[in-house]
Amino acid sequence: WERFIQSVDLIDVLYFYSKTGLCSYVTRISCKSFSLLLSSPTFKLFTYFLCLQLKVTDYLVKCSVVSRYAVTTVQSSVWNQLPITKEAAFEVDLPSSAFISNFTITSSGKVYVAQVKERAAARKMYDTAKKQGKTAGLVATKSREIEKFRVAVSVPSGARVSFFLTYEELLQRRLGRYELTLGLRPGQLVQNLTLDVCIRERTGISFLKVLPLRTSQAVTNTPSPECARVRYTPTLNQQKSISSNGLNADFIIQYDVDLKDLIGDVQVYDGYFVHYFAPRGLPVVPKDVIFVIDVSSSMIGNKIKQTKQAMSTILGDLREGDHFNIITFSDKVHTWKKGKTVRATRQNVWEAKEFVKRIIAEGWTNINAALLSAAQLVNPPSSGPSRRTSSHRVPLVIFLTDGEATIGVTSSETILSNAKKALGSASLFGLAFGDDADFLLLKRLALENRGVARMVYEDADAALQLKDFYDEVASPLLSDIQLSYLDDQAFDVTRSLFPNYFQGSELVVTGRVKTGVKDLKVLVSAIDSKQQMKLENDVFISQENGTTDSLDFVHRLWAYFTIKELLLAKLNSTDPATQKLLTDKATNLSLKYNFVTPVTSLLTPSHNGLKTSPPPPAGKIPTSLLKILKTAPPPAPGKVSTPLPNAKKPNTPTTTPMLTFTTIDGDPHFVVQLAKLHQNLCFTVDGRANDVLRLLEDPERSMQSNKIYNLTLCWIELAEGVQFLVLFHHYKHPSYLQLAHLGFYITDGRGLSDSTQGLLGAYTEASTENEYVVLFWYIWHKTLKILNCR
Repeated sequence: WERFIQSVDLIDVLYFYSKTGLCSYVTRISCKSFSLLLSSPTFKLFTYFLCLQLKVTDYLVKCSVVSRYAVTTVQSSVWNQLPITKEAAFEVDLPSSAFISNFTITSSGKVYVAQVKERAAARKMYDTAKKQGKTAGLVATKSREIEKFRVAVSVPSGARVSFFLTYEELLQRRLGRYELTLGLRPGQLVQNLTLDVCIRERTGISFLKVLPLRTSQAVTNTPSPECARVRYTPTLNQQKSISSNGLNADFIIQYDVDLKDLIGDVQVYDGYFVHYFAPRGLPVVPKDVIFVIDVSSSMIGNKIKQTKQAMSTILGDLREGDHFNIITFSDKVHTWKKGKTVRATRQNVWEAKEFVKRIIAEGWTNINAALLSAAQLVNPPSSGPSRRTSSHRVPLVIFLTDGEATIGVTSSETILSNAKKALGSASLFGLAFGDDADFLLLKRLALENRGVARMVYEDADAALQLKDFYDEVASPLLSDIQLSYLDDQAFDVTRSLFPNYFQGSELVVTGRVKTGVKDLKVLVSAIDSKQQMKLENDVFISQENGTTDSLDFVHRLWAYFTIKELLLAKLNSTDPATQKLLTDKATNLSLKYNFVTPVTSLLTPSHNGLKTSPPPPAGKIPTSLLKILKTAPPPAPGKVSTPLPNAKKPNTPTTTPMLTFTTIDGDPHFVVQLAKLHQNLCFTVDGRANDVLRLLEDPERSMQSNKIYNLTLCWIELAEGVQFLVLFHHYKHPSYLQLAHLGFYITDGRGLSDSTQGLLGAYTEASTENEYVVLFWYIWHKTLKILNCR
């Protein structure tokens, strides 16, 4: 214990307590008092136990994929080997397209099953539980590529707890393959660690590729062309060779199927059917493609650099039969080649690349004008209805923006209406670059104009994300595809009319079959590179389907697809009555199939012997403690505050806290960087407009800064070597961690003296260690209570 405690740095301890969520109450105590507390045997013992991890004894990820429909279960068993009660956290990264269908906790031989409830009802039950002192958790879906599911449970000493999470998704075929990504994140070395995947495709698997973890070996068994098995069971030594802290990586499996029949594969089970349409070997249809690129000032920096990089590669991949043009827009719209699309010759592509190199980001964002300019190129007024047929080129608009409409027409409804009228038969594909883009508007634009919208995340591979998306739509094979089921044999059919089919993708339709139907008549009509084509086939419904377990997924897939389409229809509707009807239908289906969807929530179990709690907002300070952080009114002119007693500069500070920018959002906040740990602590301050905070005061230089919550952006040069920034962050579509707030930052603190005080001043480079927002009374009282020491 002594060796352990002596190795713990002061800032390490502060960071540890902030991250564990045990800090509920804040106080200010002197360095001397803190040292006495830290050196006490009681605190040493308690801290020692807190720093130990609970033991994960088993971690199993099991996935069954049948005809692209994947059902994944993640199981984690935890044992509390410590003499104190401690919290066990269960975290799983989920694909954004997945629906959670089950969450269960087993503790002391009892099974607690989470409930899927209508969203408002779940919130009401959650609030009631909180008022009663219970700690049930509430889980709802978000719109991210990867979502994090997290539940924390208090585990008594010697007890074991097991978590079981099941989620379901349909794998989408992109660029000629299906990709299954499974996270392996036990957080520590595990004696029994297993990943088990079984893939069954009745039409056959054309290839399967396993991308194993670094230096690990995955065992792949393919007993037949229709079935593949991937099993991974690393030993402790193999896990150590990857990371001494346990695995924290993704396991990726890629595969494709054999669909030799042009009409596709139709599977029927227990009154439900699914139709997979992915024809191969068709000639590529030339395209008219307009690239519309946001070059407003918010694109300055990495965004415009990565966009240029991606565009250079994309332009080089155009086929000579394609026609194209480029539009850049901010508050003004600039078209590379006026009034027309040009053929993708070598010379035109070179000129386009040179044009892209010269792009400069500046100005506001006129989305409406950019869309209308694109429409004039892809659908000029002189062209009649016959133009599309005669040219045999598919019209596409690829629209990229990182913001929202800030100039010109800014009404979303007006923009949507104008685009719908102007674009005609062109397909619009929206790319939202970063979290501040108006993704809702892009989704609605795409829905109304025969396309899809996609998020592009501000990561190092953003250029690759842009290129990958273009590759998905680079090779159109068919247009105006209609999948029909004749003689009124089918009902409750999902979307069956598609504007385009691109090479490497797949179209999926599900529905229900009337009782007594023995042959499902399927008709496919579409336009290829030259003419209209029609294919018809009868699908025999086997009488043995009702007993085939492998086809049990079909009715769940129908529900999965139907819910998603109901929610898309709601998004595209402006009539309140229609929106409510669609919401009710989606809710009823979600509850029937136990899916956690955007209209339902998962209410995690709560019991006297099993306490669960969702993670608190990062850095949130209880309202009852604001009196500690809200300093006294500013002193009268000419007066300065008296420095705190015992304010001494330390001889050898262990680390120097520095203020820095952060990506954590919330109410007004300030940020302390822990340089040694390369981590940030974010302290949030609740308040209202016109509240006054004493942010910075330097008695030796008669300098102070008191700021009121009414600024948008303000740089303040208080003195030489003292620069201060107040920045107002505003989001048109605020979310849980993106609320309008003020950020306070010291960008230069070299000119401050050792006596600097105030909310920000206590954490400048020149500040002393006499005060820290360090421990929480909760910790101290908890220590005394656990060890029964007064």
